[in-house]
Amino acid sequence: MSIITKLALAAGLATALSTAAFAQDLTGKVIGFSQIGSESGWRAAETSVTKQEAEARGVDLKFADAQQKQENQIKALRGFIAQGVDAILIAPVVATGWEDVLKEAQEAEIPVVLLDRGVDAPEDLYLTSVASDQVLEGRTAGEWLVNQVAGKDCNVVELQGTVGSSPAINRKQGFEEGIASAANVKITQSQTGDFTRSKGKEVMEAFLKSSNGGADICAVYAHNDDMAVGAIQAIKDAGLKPGTDILVVSIDAVPDIFTAIAAGEANATVELTPNMAGPAFDALAAYLADGTEPEKFIITESKLYTAENDPAGEYERRKGLGY
Repeated sequence: MSIITKLALAAGLATALSTAAFAQDLTGKVIGFSQIGSESGWRAAETSVTKQEAEARGVDLKFADAQQKQENQIKALRGFIAQGVDAILIAPVVATGWEDVLKEAQEAEIPVVLLDRGVDAPEDLYLTSVASDQVLEGRTAGEWLVNQVAGKDCNVVELQGTVGSSPAINRKQGFEEGIASAANVKITQSQTGDFTRSKGKEVMEAFLKSSNGGADICAVYAHNDDMAVGAIQAIKDAGLKPGTDILVVSIDAVPDIFTAIAAGEANATVELTPNMAGPAFDALAAYLADGTEPEKFIITESKLYTAENDPAGEYERRKGLGY
């Protein structure tokens, strides 16, 4: 069984660590953070919140932006190891190809924490993985759509995330599980939008052209909100009404999607909290203090939001988080 699969299955067993339970000080600790890049608003918020958490805890955070390239992340990790940091946080751009560098960190006795994405590597090579249940996110989106169309035929186009990334794999799996019981709902086209707004718009334009100008599309399911926002623009440019002519459901719950929901141009989003660093720092504080081992998978909460959940208010509450 792959680590990606285990991460999803662990959701029912693992719970998030509380800050109160692990209040040990991290002041003066040097921690490296290898971030994927800035492909989405959510990613920018995760970076912002991680830096805020580090500052609040007195952590000297060494930040490296991989610009969506695994080779840059591996180089950054080796740089952190050479510097002798106390710990490493990494949001891995893809799931495979990490064993060698993780072994190097282990040999240097530097604990590694995965943020928001899993890796397909032996579990003993990293301390813990802090992430949402990505399969549940996709399943929640699929089940919402099944209920929304209420038995009517619904052809869905899917905007996938980065090929080979754990969110793309798991959110696709979950959505397919969510619609599996409804023969009237089916995915007719699926292509990567690479988690970016511009690529989401580009791919949606192609979907519309190949689907009778969009007349044959009931809904678009995007693996993140940024691609959904791009798709919304493409739908509008085609002379259709997003949210009405074509339903829009996605994942992340970034401020811009709440603006779209409030305007009736999107229908639903499933939340992915940007605060993965809080539980990660809690786990590291306890481990560095006395060797306390955290849960292997720390699962954050996911929640469905629609027009009934005060989207304008949600926008206001989230807009200052760095999205």
